[in-house]
Amino acid sequence: QVQLVESGGGSVQAGGSLRLSCAVSARTARTSAMGWFRQAPGKGREFVASLMWSGGRAYYADSVKGRFTISADNAKNTVYLQLNSLRTEDTAVYYCAADPSLGGFDDGLAEYWGRGTQVTVSS
Repeated sequence: QVQLVESGGGSVQAGGSLRLSCAVSARTARTSAMGWFRQAPGKGREFVASLMWSGGRAYYADSVKGRFTISADNAKNTVYLQLNSLRTEDTAVYYCAADPSLGGFDDGLAEYWGRGTQVTVSS
């Protein structure tokens, strides 16, 4: 069973930065694509960013472009999400997800999910 474990959340002031990590227990064809989603209080889950372990371009939600960066360390089986210039509206639980393909993240779906890590941004 594949496990995804997020870490790195916390509380910061607006304009600050955080780096989230997602450790993946097993690299298989079914975890070829990695993504980050978030869910704010009272709102639905939304896509944040994604990439493939094999490389290529990363994809971002318009709301985070230029501020967040997704990256992967293949040797450590870990995916990161660097959050810069944080805003209060970035407050949410951030979830790591894995799927056989990037298209699997469409409609907010994925084969595997982590339990999430809380990010709180205060003004």
